[in-house]
Amino acid sequence: MMTAMGFDQYHEPASELPSETRTFARLCASLTEEAEAIGWYEQRLALEPDATARAIMRDAQGEEFKHFCMDLEFLLRRTPLWREIAIGILFQEGDIVEHGEKAEEDAVAGAAARGERITGGVSLGIGSLREEVA
Repeated sequence: MMTAMGFDQYHEPASELPSETRTFARLCASLTEEAEAIGWYEQRLALEPDATARAIMRDAQGEEFKHFCMDLEFLLRRTPLWREIAIGILFQEGDIVEHGEKAEEDAVAGAAARGERITGGVSLGIGSLREEVA
């Protein structure tokens, strides 16, 4: 008798997780895999002496980066708080850590002021989180 292979992307029984959570976990796993592939190509590019081979690998690395960005955008669309934090960090001049701290503080304060739940049980759908308030 053959059994299905499990996936280590779940830390809870997959059959008990809502489909939105399983999809979210898949995209998190995909994001990680794309980031790893980008790093692997960077190492290969650093050592490859053949210009044509480097050009091919650079193109492949670009595809991985595109997929990474698409995965990230999917996740940010499903988690408005993360998106708000990302907006405060990405494409900003200056100290990245300072932007991160301020963006997190502002996003959490904003969510709290709007009465939105900021931890656990947050809806993965796009839209208001107010229905989650206890």
